[in-house]
Amino acid sequence: MASPSLILAVDQGTSATKCALINEHGTFVWRVSIPLEETHPHAGWVEQDPDEIWHSVQSAVAACLENHEPQSVRAVGLSTQRESMLLWDRTSGRAVSPLISWQDQRGTHVYDAIRSDEIERLVRRRSGLPLDPMFSAVKARWLLDQYDPDRIRAGFGDLCLGTVDSWLLSRLGGDHLIEVGNASRTQLLNIHTLDWDDDLLDIFGVPRACLPRVVASTGPFPTCVDMTPLPDGVPIGAVMGDSHAALFGHGAFGRGQIKATYGTGSSIMGVLDDPMDLTDGLCLTVGWMTDRPVYAAEGNIRSAGSTLRWLASILEIEVSSVVALGLSTQSDGVVLVPGFGGLGAPWWDRDAVGLVTNLTLGTTRGQIARAAVESIVFQVADVVEAIAKNVGAITDLFVDGAPTRSDGLIQMQADRLHHAIQRAKEPELSALGVAHLAGMTAGMWSREDLRDLQRPFDHFEPSRVMHLPDSRAWLRAVERAASHPLRGNR
Repeated sequence: MASPSLILAVDQGTSATKCALINEHGTFVWRVSIPLEETHPHAGWVEQDPDEIWHSVQSAVAACLENHEPQSVRAVGLSTQRESMLLWDRTSGRAVSPLISWQDQRGTHVYDAIRSDEIERLVRRRSGLPLDPMFSAVKARWLLDQYDPDRIRAGFGDLCLGTVDSWLLSRLGGDHLIEVGNASRTQLLNIHTLDWDDDLLDIFGVPRACLPRVVASTGPFPTCVDMTPLPDGVPIGAVMGDSHAALFGHGAFGRGQIKATYGTGSSIMGVLDDPMDLTDGLCLTVGWMTDRPVYAAEGNIRSAGSTLRWLASILEIEVSSVVALGLSTQSDGVVLVPGFGGLGAPWWDRDAVGLVTNLTLGTTRGQIARAAVESIVFQVADVVEAIAKNVGAITDLFVDGAPTRSDGLIQMQADRLHHAIQRAKEPELSALGVAHLAGMTAGMWSREDLRDLQRPFDHFEPSRVMHLPDSRAWLRAVERAASHPLRGNR
């Protein structure tokens, strides 16, 4: 009997590399996870080891295929963390720098040096992104200033500058490539021409020669090598940014369908009919591209799950215990604003600070835990409401990611938004989404098949059972944390 056809999905994230096998029905049959470390050499710096990331991919693939037939894999899909950036040597293929994480804030001085109203407008108009150190451009400039200050090696193309998808594709023996959705998060790509923008390259001091070639989400990509026990030559059918892949995995292909991915941070995204001018609080990005680009509106939250991990470390308890503790009580006016590295959408205030307000001598750890959980709910609601003002009425609201396993958290989110929420029963939506696109490329499914796939979810209707503080208390606390009067889509 012939072995069933499978798609191998690799989801390379910030805290772990996950690998999954997806069958012809578009559902999981196996999955593994390899944890990853990050380091903080200085305040605001966040780095990862590029070689550890590559080895984690190899280990995850080997573990995932340990009890399955490698020859059954028709294609590989690769989803990756976005905006993180590194340098490597084109000839040897070896990394010459650490991976500078999307969370990293070391390049803020660059923005101070280049910031002006004119530059902000140009960057926003060309890239679709606000001027903020979360994106790759400032990391690219910092890396080049440190490792090639005269830009000679980069100018000749001897150094390769790229995001995580570029790095992994290079380790697989491919050319220097970047998938267009990932490229749209670098702040160096012209969001309308889908090519590197000479003015943006000049602003950030990045030679074109060191940058990868931009390709569609379906490639062409190299075939796999050095992924034992996967046979060499299996095609890479799709590459996507992790948040983009989650949107695809939900089947949220139409206007008004919004998804929120809860992870270290959070990404809220919805498809646009056409590229459009968005308010300052949101980003214009390329969701994915096959025969044509599909654009999306997105808002990014810097600290979601990381807020819970931070509080868990202080209280010396598990993250799950923080959530349980928070859901077992009320905040009673305590508000936590997780501005650990500034605030993202819809405020985009890199100088905002983290704070806890309304403390008294009677404040308990349970109230602070509740405020931490509520901070996620309020941040997501701020961005969902901003997207709704741009794309119109929300028809479907999907959620995914590890924190969404908490029924109480998602019920609280539905209550705050006064909108029903569909929670994916399969939490690994990034892996599922890129597997679906890779399977379409490999001929396992058509676009119509993917639209018709049954995607099981849990349904949450808004209720008034759970008490939430007035949103005005949250906004007052954000105003205290902010470095300037609030802006964004309010």
